[in-house]
Amino acid sequence: MSSRILTIAVDFDGTIVEHRYPEIGEILPEAFEVLRELQENGHRLILWTLRDGIDLESAVNFCLDNGIIFYAVNHSKPDEEFNKYISRKIDVDYFIDDRNIGGFMGWDKIRELLIPDSPNIKKVTDETSTTQPQKKKRNFLFGKKS
Repeated sequence: MSSRILTIAVDFDGTIVEHRYPEIGEILPEAFEVLRELQENGHRLILWTLRDGIDLESAVNFCLDNGIIFYAVNHSKPDEEFNKYISRKIDVDYFIDDRNIGGFMGWDKIRELLIPDSPNIKKVTDETSTTQPQKKKRNFLFGKKS
């Protein structure tokens, strides 16, 4: 990962907290720690959620209570106003969302990818790795076992 400043859109329900909409679910492990670390590294965070009105206000305040002040909320820049005639697609470098293909990768993996020099990256050692047998991989292109 380069050392340039990134703009990162972050979903709320299912990404920062468990899905409990319209309530606020339990905080997902490492969510706020990684978000704070991203901000400490100068990256801009945008809350990008379907929540609106009082539910959006609750989410923003919940994040504020946990030490995260977003650069913008549901916009590319803080001073933009909502216009239903303009696309809500925003200008960011990355989206962190539980609706990615393959699902949410977890905050530890996000830290590894976006803050590779973080002292908080959890190193997997032989003692901590699981001892489950490895399944044989299949090369789906050719149908051969590898």
